[in-house]
Amino acid sequence: MAVIKKFQKLESHASELIIGQSKLINRMLIALLCDGHLLVEGAPGLAKTRAIKVLSDSIEGSFNRLQFTPDLLPADLTGTEVYRPQNGIFEFREGPLFHNLILADEINRAPAKVQSALLEAMEERQITVGDKSYKLSKLFLVMATQNPIEQEGTYPLPEAQLDRFLLHVEVGYPTIEDEKRILILNRNEAKLENDDFFAPKDLLSEKSILEARNAILDLHLSDDLEQYIVNIVVSTRNPGKVNSELDGQILYGASPRACMGIDRAARAYAWLKGKDYVGPEDIQEVAHDVLRHRLVLSFEAEADGISSNHIIDRILSGIGVP
Repeated sequence: MAVIKKFQKLESHASELIIGQSKLINRMLIALLCDGHLLVEGAPGLAKTRAIKVLSDSIEGSFNRLQFTPDLLPADLTGTEVYRPQNGIFEFREGPLFHNLILADEINRAPAKVQSALLEAMEERQITVGDKSYKLSKLFLVMATQNPIEQEGTYPLPEAQLDRFLLHVEVGYPTIEDEKRILILNRNEAKLENDDFFAPKDLLSEKSILEARNAILDLHLSDDLEQYIVNIVVSTRNPGKVNSELDGQILYGASPRACMGIDRAARAYAWLKGKDYVGPEDIQEVAHDVLRHRLVLSFEAEADGISSNHIIDRILSGIGVP
């Protein structure tokens, strides 16, 4: 089976188990294809944990869930050196970061030192304990979640760490029809004793994932659309040139990582649709998820209730499509 068919089959399978969150499923696959990480924000009970669990059950790799709390220590993520008195030596015991898929649940509840340890793993694909560094797997994806309701006792993620997330996905409530389907699915699952019933028959191998990552880089992207991506990102640094009403609403625009992120994410989105080229609609589809967490809004914009999504909409509408 061609690699693209395997991914499309996985997306279809996940949609049967995670009802009403097709965008989240698609963005998880995009992050997997782009060798990136994603930050998911939504109210409790919207299948965020279930989504990453279904993905982990569908690929040949290990999964670990980390519940971030204020008393968490960096060693709880990275592992630590344990003294062996029988040998008189210290032996490193791997922590939960030594898995392929990581769910960092409520990441903003952990203090800065813990977030820093996770940041090294995300960016450098290694962890450092003492004077030694340990490499992580080539297949390594972090899906971090944030609860937008409760802010008391949280530690907001610094801009440097937010910039390391390829995508920031906002998860909303399902429709009335989807809510009914969720009830039926829940009842059917409760009747089954075999946990493997909903697992796909063919697991996606690490080799197939690496092959797919190379395939999306071969998609055709015209020079005009490359310039279009650059224009979008550069406009976040001086939005007044695109629309005078946006002047002074952004303190800091997106970094060059945003250019690379839109390029890769648009390629992955187009590839999952079965296309061999990237169109402007693919770029526009992923632009919000790549940019929304990379914009630092001014106090005036926040006071007026203006969101990053609103500003991105205005920028996209103000830039001519090739």
